[in-house]
Amino acid sequence: MANVEKITIALTPEMAGFVRSAVDAGEYASTSEAIRDAVREWKERRDLLGYTVEELRELVQEGIDSGLSSRASMDDVKAEARRRFDASRRDA
Repeated sequence: MANVEKITIALTPEMAGFVRSAVDAGEYASTSEAIRDAVREWKERRDLLGYTVEELRELVQEGIDSGLSSRASMDDVKAEARRRFDASRRDA
């Protein structure tokens, strides 16, 4: 593996145990490999979402500022989402 930088991290006992268990089970050759995989997945998830922390904060604030929903229940929210999704598929 070319160009690696060694860093030290602190994990809770539960997290460290989880990493060690994955290595002991043969899922990874080393704890370093397990942590690299976790960081890769974290990066991919962040890249997929495409939002910065500041953008997420702005979206949360927008939701708060918009006030209470006109929908009476989560079933109503889901029904509206399905209706919009179906309409978007018809328009595509």
